Amino acid sequence: MIEQRIQQQFIDSADLKYQAAQTLARPIADAVQALLACVTSGGKVLVCGSGVSATDAQQFAACCVAGFERERPELAAMALCTDGALLTIGGGDATQQFARQVRALGQTGDLLVVLSTSGNDPSVRGAVQAAHERDMSVVALTGRLGGGLANLLRETDVCISVPHDRAARVREVHTLVLNCLSDGMDAQLFGEQEVLS
Repeated sequence: MIEQRIQQQFIDSADLKYQAAQTLARPIADAVQALLACVTSGGKVLVCGSGVSATDAQQFAACCVAGFERERPELAAMALCTDGALLTIGGGDATQQFARQVRALGQTGDLLVVLSTSGNDPSVRGAVQAAHERDMSVVALTGRLGGGLANLLRETDVCISVPHDRAARVREVHTLVLNCLSDGMDAQLFGEQEVLS
């Protein structure tokens, strides 16, 4: 019984990735171009996600700085913190934790990458609003319809909406999307490279 359930998890994950490949290829390519425009013009990439997505944000920022699957020069990127200290200062408004960091660190020409399975996280939406105040572009990774986050995005922003409602499946595809973004930047900046398995 449990083995069948486990096998079904693999099947469901693989099916979603297969179905989403064609739908998401264009927005992912657009996001790679936005990232390239940022880093080649001297900008930096700020990344954030709430809950479990915070770890994905940290991993993506690390790949930008340290490289994905190859040695290469560092790219300017950082994950915004979900540090409790930031919540206890200045009234402790958790919905502003990322927005404050974007306003403190972000500049015109920088890029904000946000991750939210629902698109309804107040802290992530606040970060997008702060990025727009700083004339920054946004790449948003969301679930099915993007929630309230989708309504905040501008025409120049990129929305990568995974066509699924279940948070676990959406996060699995977000991980693959972040790998595609990392690989796409490296390939465009430093040329194609055969990946060793």
